[in-house]
Amino acid sequence: MSNTPNRTSGVVAGLGSYFLWGFLPLYFVILGNTGPWEIVSWRILWSLVFCIGILAITKQLRATLLLLRDRKIVLYTIAAGILIYFNWQFYIIANLTGRIVEGSLGYFINPLVTILLGVLVLGEKLRPLQWVSMILAAIAVTILIIGYGQVPWLAFILAGSFGIYGLVKNRIGGMLNATQSLTFETVWLVPVAVVLVSMEGAAGTLNFGAHDILSTVLLIGLGPVTAIPLLLFGFASSKVPLSWMGFMQYVAPTLQFIMGVFVMHEPMPPIRLLGFAIVWVGLAVLMVDVARRNARRSTISTA
Repeated sequence: MSNTPNRTSGVVAGLGSYFLWGFLPLYFVILGNTGPWEIVSWRILWSLVFCIGILAITKQLRATLLLLRDRKIVLYTIAAGILIYFNWQFYIIANLTGRIVEGSLGYFINPLVTILLGVLVLGEKLRPLQWVSMILAAIAVTILIIGYGQVPWLAFILAGSFGIYGLVKNRIGGMLNATQSLTFETVWLVPVAVVLVSMEGAAGTLNFGAHDILSTVLLIGLGPVTAIPLLLFGFASSKVPLSWMGFMQYVAPTLQFIMGVFVMHEPMPPIRLLGFAIVWVGLAVLMVDVARRNARRSTISTA
């Protein structure tokens, strides 16, 4: 029972990260005049600045630098940085090329990847109703893929990269906090960001500081917009089982799907509606399981 407060804060942080990610496509659409390579570069650089600012304010900067002596931390954060780069890059491409719905499909597949990693790699156990929920989710994803009409490679890349990223973050959790982890992840990506920004500048396509002030401010805003949900996600990943994170992840793609259909007016044939309906049935089954387990715990604690 002593872990209950930590798990509760982890669930709140996890849900918060997914709600923020759910509305993120709107931000990238507003930045539509900026190319995907430049956007991901500024995400890296301004996220790093934001994280360093937090570490400085909380007086953790020196202690964070000392963590670089640990080879395991360096290797884990390099792996996490590479994974999040691919996720960011392809996600931005999806948003800027009218494929928000396909991006949401990727994040509907992602919980299955996360749950499977939790079971197969970390040895986490699923209860019967959780298995029912997962099977329903798998059926829904299959229907959504059929409804999409072709193999959605972009969705698979998003699902795989973020699923494995979540596993790495789960392993990092006990070694450093969310801010320290994201700081290292973005540090390793700085050379990539500098190269991409330099290429944009050489080609004369760099948008930062070249046009209106609003665009520049929004590009700077990529720092907190990127870092805050990732910090919440990193905190949550270290507090709750990976399989729990997998189930919570349905919040973000649902909101992204709504954005794609009702804001960007991407097509939504009936078969896609069927797939989403089955997903929500699976979530209802999960909520019943959680409610039953909580009731059982309350009975035991008061006995």
